[in-house]
Amino acid sequence: MLIEQSSRRILWGENENARLYPASTTKVLTALCVLDNLPLDRVVEVPKCAEGVEGSSIYLKEGQKITVEDLLFGLMLRSGNDAAVTLAVETSGSVEDFAVLMNEKAKECGAVNSNFVNPHGLQDKNHYTTAYDLALITAKAYENADFVRIVSSKLKKITIDDNSVVIANKNKMLKLFDGSNGVKTGFTKSSGRCLVSGAKRGDMQLISVVLNCGDMWNESVRMLNFGFDNFKMIPLENFLLTNGEKKITVQTDSFVDENWHCKKYPLRKDGSERLVVKIK
Repeated sequence: MLIEQSSRRILWGENENARLYPASTTKVLTALCVLDNLPLDRVVEVPKCAEGVEGSSIYLKEGQKITVEDLLFGLMLRSGNDAAVTLAVETSGSVEDFAVLMNEKAKECGAVNSNFVNPHGLQDKNHYTTAYDLALITAKAYENADFVRIVSSKLKKITIDDNSVVIANKNKMLKLFDGSNGVKTGFTKSSGRCLVSGAKRGDMQLISVVLNCGDMWNESVRMLNFGFDNFKMIPLENFLLTNGEKKITVQTDSFVDENWHCKKYPLRKDGSERLVVKIK
């Protein structure tokens, strides 16, 4: 599915409410929870439970010291499951308590058809989401400049104890698509190929989500191209006047958004949508 980030408007969708396994795209929510609760410069000691976590890893050992920021880079660029556990324990004291925080944050984002039980996305029948929910979570994460800085980085030097290493981002979209600025890959045998992509051109930030999609790269490129080719951001300053923080309603021939609060809205370039703004 495809949404515009600031408005959350759905630009294209297919089975976007189907319950599926997110694999490591879970880490978008993990990063969001961490950024909301921990300072980036905090030095963290790796707990025993993080060492040797199965799957993707940045090879942390119990007792090693690393900053929250470098853990987030290890989480989002290399998909480190050990980084995910370390961050979860530092944030909430345990993986289980962090999962409670994840579900609270997901609901705050409007993701009401999801349930998360771990910070990394390793397979669990009770760990699931939808493409739409994941898009909403990512849209919220993109409001954080540090999140965007991290997920848009192609390379990053991180330091574990006194040893530095350069890590590369696994997200090929950063090279494949003009304007790409994130976000996260994922795969397990049960989830299939998953990809959340972000791209910005001009004043429009798009977010695409594919879950259980074998051709995830090309499908993501197709959706993002559709969005940029067919939509543009329409400024609403003339409607806002001195309305301040009051919410307004944006209505076209095909939909009504009752919770509009930004200064621009995505509409079709061909002029087929009529815009009506009602100030409450």
